[in-house]
Formats: sequence, C-alpha cells, structure tokens
Amino acid sequence: MKKIMTLQLLLVSLASLPAAQSQAQTSGEPYDLAAFVQQLDALREAANIPRMSVAVVKSQAVVLASGFGYADVENGIPATAETVYDIASVSKPLSAVLALRLVEEGILDLDRPISDYSEWSNFCADFSQQPSIFAQELRCQTAGHTLRHLLYHTATGVPSTQFSYNPILFSWASRPIMAAADESFSTLVEQYVFDPAGMDESARRHRNLPLREDMAQRLAPPYRIDSSGATQRAPAPPPQGDGAAGGVITNVLDLAKFDIALDQGVLISAESKAEMMAATTSRNGELLPYGLGWYVQEYQGHKLVWHSGWWEDAYSALYLKVPALELSFIVLANSEGVWWGNPLDRAEVQRSEFAQAFLRAFVTKNAH
Repeated sequence: MKKIMTLQLLLVSLASLPAAQSQAQTSGEPYDLAAFVQQLDALREAANIPRMSVAVVKSQAVVLASGFGYADVENGIPATAETVYDIASVSKPLSAVLALRLVEEGILDLDRPISDYSEWSNFCADFSQQPSIFAQELRCQTAGHTLRHLLYHTATGVPSTQFSYNPILFSWASRPIMAAADESFSTLVEQYVFDPAGMDESARRHRNLPLREDMAQRLAPPYRIDSSGATQRAPAPPPQGDGAAGGVITNVLDLAKFDIALDQGVLISAESKAEMMAATTSRNGELLPYGLGWYVQEYQGHKLVWHSGWWEDAYSALYLKVPALELSFIVLANSEGVWWGNPLDRAEVQRSEFAQAFLRAFVTKNAH
C-alpha cells in the first residue's frame, strides 16, 4: 500500500523552482511542475489571494505540495503545505463518504422518508418561508423526500426532477445521519473519515466544538478585498451547527491522505465510490451534474469529479479529480479568490482559471 512519506513529497517553493523541474523530469513524469507552480502563483496574485496551498496527487502518491504567499499578511507568516484552512463546501465529499460507509454497515438507509424524522416537518415549513434563494420551490408537503434527495441536491420542486445546489438542505442531512448512528456528526466524521485516512491535521469546528488550540494557531486568518481593491483582514466566519455541508478545517496534505485512502478502498468500497461519483439521473431519465457529494461532468473527453468551497469574504477551495488518470488537484485559500461563481444548476469547473491551469498541465497537454 502506497503511503504519503516525506521522501515522496515534492515540496515546491518559489525559491526552488529549477530543482522542482529537475526532479519532475528525472522521475519520468512529463509534467513541468516548475512552470505549473509559477502559473498558480501568478493566478493567486491576480486574484489577490494572500495565502494559498496546493497539492497534486498522481497514482495515489503526492507529486506536489506547496504554499504560496502569506497566511498572516500583517505578521509576514508564509504559507506552507501544512497551513490549515476552513474548506467550506469541500467538506461535502467527506460527508458523502461517511453516509455511504454507514450504509455499508447497515446503519443508514438513504431512501428512508425524511418525514420519519420528527424535526423535518417543522424545519421545512419554517425554511420554505425564508427569502433565501435556497428556500425557493421547496415543497414540504410533497411526498417522497428522502435523505438521498438532500445529498444529491434533488430535493427542490418535486423530488428527483431537477438538480438545484442547496447547501442548507445538504447541511440538514446530518440530522437523520446522527439519529441513525446515535452519535454527533463530528464524532462520526472523525471515526469513519479522519482516523482511517490518517488525517491527523484535520478537525471539525462548530458552535459546540471549538477548534483545538494547535490548529487554531495554524489556521490561516481570512481576508477580503475592500472597495479600493486592497486586501484587509476579515472577521472570522460566524459559528455554525454540526451540519454536513461544511465545518472541516484541514490542509492540503491531509486532503491528499483522504484522496489516497478513498482511491485505495480504505474508506468505502469500490462499489460505493462508483455510486458516489456517478452523475445521478432525474425521474425523467435526464442526467444531472451531481453525484453523492460531488459535482460530475464531462470535459474534453474526460470525466471530472469535483467540489468547490466558498465562504464569502473568508475562504475558498477546489478539489478536482480525474478518475481515469488517477489525478487529483487540491487548492485551498484564505480569501474567496479561488471561487469562480459556479451556477446553482450546472457543473462548470472549466470556468475556474485554477482548474484550467491544472487541466492544461496534467490532462489535456498529455492527452495524446
């Protein structure tokens, strides 16, 4: 079994670009890592991102792990691959893995009616009256809402007729999961995801679970761009509940561990992984752009499986997999500069300049 070890990491800094290029060439890989790193840093600067960390995984081994810029601008603390960030909605793939693992153990049924859970009716009635865009077309009285609909983002309108990204409903999915397992969602993620993947530098944070002190000290503080275009420190995001949509604090190296454990079958079975990363279909047979906790799309002949993360004026992230090539790209930032405004009803990761840089360097360039 391949493991992440110090000698396997190609830790790239801007001060060692020639060495990085040399190592990539002598390893037999056709990737110009030095040029890729330079392009990423140029994109970071153009997006006014104070701090960013990236990792690339190929064939279950880390080939690139690097930090860019400063985590703490005022104090001049540089970014590294070990810097931790709030990954926002990139937490969803981890939550999906937890749900499927509980299904495998016979603890959870994704197709059990949500109405069986006493809190659903009150939540849905209250939420559907809110002015939020995510509350539109939520038909609480429609029979047939299941946990699967929440996790696939097909709960709005008549269930399973359309895809409409809805982080509020996805977050609420933690409640039936906690009810079925009789444990807090954070504890379940630690037990079924963090521990088996060896993610020692990861934690969940919510209003009843403060971040452990060592991680709090290494958490990149959030920044925003003011009206003049200058970067300024932003307030910390408000505390959230123990929901499935977000709440994970981690770094690119731990997400690489998650990626490797997922592909090695450590977390869930190959069958569950295939189900999770398959685009769902509507009840009318229409292929929808989301699996279970992942966006799914085709781009230039390649299946892309990915998730973005965006916390306004705080953090952004991208986790992109090309399963057929055993390639993964992870980028975390302490501003919203990685976010490209993906629409709520489509999957368009190709609009991300960071994704395009990765695809050109590792996928389309070597397609032939």
